[in-house]
Amino acid sequence: MMNRRNFIRNVSALSTLTILKPNIVFASNNNSAVRVGLVGCGSRARGILGSMAANTNIQITALADIFEDKVTNWLSFANELNSNNGFAAVDKKSCYIGYDSYMRLLENKNIDAVIIASPAYTHPKITEDAVKAGRHLYCEKPISIDAEGCKQVIRTGKNINGRLSAFDGFQIRYATPYVEMAKRIKRGDIGDIVSVQLYYFSSGAEILPHEGMSYDELRIRNHYHFHEISGGCYLDQAIHMIDVCNWILGTNPLYAIGLGGRKGGPDFGNAWTNYQVIYKYPNDINVNVQSSKFGNYFGDVCAKFIGTEGYAEAHYSGGVFINGKNSWDSGIVRSASDLTPESIARGASSSSLDTADLNKGKAFIESIVSGNYINQLESGSNSTLTAILGREAASRQEKITWDELLYSAQEIDHGLNLKQFTAK
Repeated sequence: MMNRRNFIRNVSALSTLTILKPNIVFASNNNSAVRVGLVGCGSRARGILGSMAANTNIQITALADIFEDKVTNWLSFANELNSNNGFAAVDKKSCYIGYDSYMRLLENKNIDAVIIASPAYTHPKITEDAVKAGRHLYCEKPISIDAEGCKQVIRTGKNINGRLSAFDGFQIRYATPYVEMAKRIKRGDIGDIVSVQLYYFSSGAEILPHEGMSYDELRIRNHYHFHEISGGCYLDQAIHMIDVCNWILGTNPLYAIGLGGRKGGPDFGNAWTNYQVIYKYPNDINVNVQSSKFGNYFGDVCAKFIGTEGYAEAHYSGGVFINGKNSWDSGIVRSASDLTPESIARGASSSSLDTADLNKGKAFIESIVSGNYINQLESGSNSTLTAILGREAASRQEKITWDELLYSAQEIDHGLNLKQFTAK
């Protein structure tokens, strides 16, 4: 059985070749597909790779997950995506199972890039090893569940030195209506920003069957319900609006205070159901964030920037617009009831995210093909650290500064015995 030390030694000989080849291969033959391996065969990966396969020239060549049934269920979907693009099915020898499955996938010479869509507690180590193996990577958010993991990913990003593309999973920065709104705010269309309101109100996560499982397997399969595996709903969902805030303000917060708890949730797991956090940003900007994840009804998701000459407002479903001195509307329908067959035929939509995965996936693959590599690991880590700052302020019910978090040794022990998940 391979350990991580042997893995790093084995891939070191491949790294130089892998890093040097993309410019030669892709520049000389624009029809060459980017060969992609997937780590973490869950539902989010379907959205990422489904869009990527429909809009770019990729071939899925390998799959890895800790559980065999996850790989088996994903294999038919991967083969369908490949078939639609005229590629062969995934070789079953390139389907890896067990706690070290991702390391064996990274050793596969038929992979140019890796999608990391495993539970959040795994992200820092897999990101580091992907870079050491010379693989381009797309890591889902959050970057980590704790500050130490974020700092590890920042160090990993600095070691890339322009040799690879490393994308985070914050796709809203690529959604066309948000991009236009951000441009208008940054050029001053709403004047000086005074405050920001962010919220993400979600229904609860499904509790998957877990009878007869070990406690560790139960937690991994139901990771959204466990703080030490997923980081909690604030890192899973509110983080998207926090990233939009950091992007538009162009900075990180100074400190945070907050509250929260488990009210309204099931008698299962330990993740909190709700958070209310206030951040102080530079230039005397106050940011209020509310996040909830429980019950059977999905609420609204919104970022609202309030300025001296107007306000900008962006909803997942409900419009993206500016009211005030420099009014603007993206054209996203503010209510689904306003949609008609005629308006739909003209391209009208009530979703502001229609182009988010599409544009981000295209940017990732185009950066690889062109050799104009993009490294998003530091900005993704800073948005994750911002969410961690708010989560920790709420859970401790005390003011925490950015510097206190950054220079602390804040680390969460997942408590998993991963070696029990060894491929038979």
